[in-house]
Amino acid sequence: MKKITAVCLSSTLQRTVTFSDFRLNHVNRSEKYQIYASGKAVNSARVINQLEKGAVNVICPLGKENAGRFMKLARLDELQITGISVPGYIRECWTVLDRVNHTTTEIVVGEPVGSGDYSGAVKGLLDAVAETLKQNDALLLAGSRPGIWPEDMCARICRKAADAGRISMADFWGEDLKRTLEVCTPDIIKINEEEFCATFGYTFPIDSVQLKKAVCEQSRRLNNIIVVTRGKDPTYGADGGTLFEKAAENVAVVNTTACGDSFSAGFLHEYLKAHDVAASLAKGNWCAARNAELECPGAIR
Repeated sequence: MKKITAVCLSSTLQRTVTFSDFRLNHVNRSEKYQIYASGKAVNSARVINQLEKGAVNVICPLGKENAGRFMKLARLDELQITGISVPGYIRECWTVLDRVNHTTTEIVVGEPVGSGDYSGAVKGLLDAVAETLKQNDALLLAGSRPGIWPEDMCARICRKAADAGRISMADFWGEDLKRTLEVCTPDIIKINEEEFCATFGYTFPIDSVQLKKAVCEQSRRLNNIIVVTRGKDPTYGADGGTLFEKAAENVAVVNTTACGDSFSAGFLHEYLKAHDVAASLAKGNWCAARNAELECPGAIR
């Protein structure tokens, strides 16, 4: 079994609320709701664990005020969590599902950044990454970096994987990715179309021909794999400048939340088997499609 260390710098309690018909400026009564342990890398880990039980370890910060609730939910999904205690609360996100209009609306409720010395949490998280990578085969670092973490935190985490000779997948963008590229090059960068343009300096929106050219150009320059997801449109990937393309599945959508996280899980899990980019794109798209058919964010069954 190939094992993955999944690192989430922004843990989340994800409440998914289903309405038969959600209307603005009206009183809306939900049909039901569910709550999940979440955050981008946590969502990916749930999918990896469903693909192959025990194939992933999760490292994430847990606000001490509601860490117990998060861990209880994580245990329901049989996730192996190493929690790094930080002051305050884990943030909440709300997903509003409208069954009539087939829409998904995401509401992110960020907790205020606490004051204090976070150096112990920084060291604890980096040490936990290094320790798991002694046994695990790959790193998946996904999601945004809250202000409690230093600006170079993503770069330092990815450097741990490089120093250990492990495959790394970066599912983040912007200045954090630029700072990481100054220190080391992730083996795989997974990014959506708008994020790719913003990070690498292309005008968005961009037509598909120019986007393919740009993805190949950056992959050749970095000598790595870059994957650009595009929602319902075909996914583009390049390995050292060689282009790959895979059409997305046409499915009856229930919840689009965490489709990108599910893609990352499927791609990396498959890539570790045989380093086959085409097969990995297919598996990533398959996982994203299965996730879209379900209410749970980051799930394939």
